[in-house]
Amino acid sequence: MFVLAQLFSSLALLASMIFKFLYFLLVLRILLSWFQVDPYNAVVSALYQITDPLLIPFRKIPLRVGMIDFTPLLAFLALSFLDHFVVGTLSQMAFRLAGGS
Repeated sequence: MFVLAQLFSSLALLASMIFKFLYFLLVLRILLSWFQVDPYNAVVSALYQITDPLLIPFRKIPLRVGMIDFTPLLAFLALSFLDHFVVGTLSQMAFRLAGGS
C-alpha cells in the first residue's frame, strides 16, 4: 500500500504543478491582452493555443461589461475548484492508503 500511497501523492503534486502552470499562463494571457502583440508570434500563438480551451467554454456566457471581459475570472474560479478537488482528492487517497485515518 505504501507504493500506491506514494503514487497518489506524486500524482497530487503533479496535478498541483500543472494547475499552477495554467494559472501562470492565464495571467500572462491577461497581461498580453493589455498590449498590442503580434498574434502570429510563435510564443503568443502557443500561449493562445494552450489557454483557449480554458476560456472558450466561458465565452458563450455574456461576461463583457464595457471594455472589461470577466471570462478569465470565471476560468480562474473553475481552475481553482478543479485544483482543490483533484489535488485534495488525490492527497486524501494517498493519506488513507498510507495508513492515516
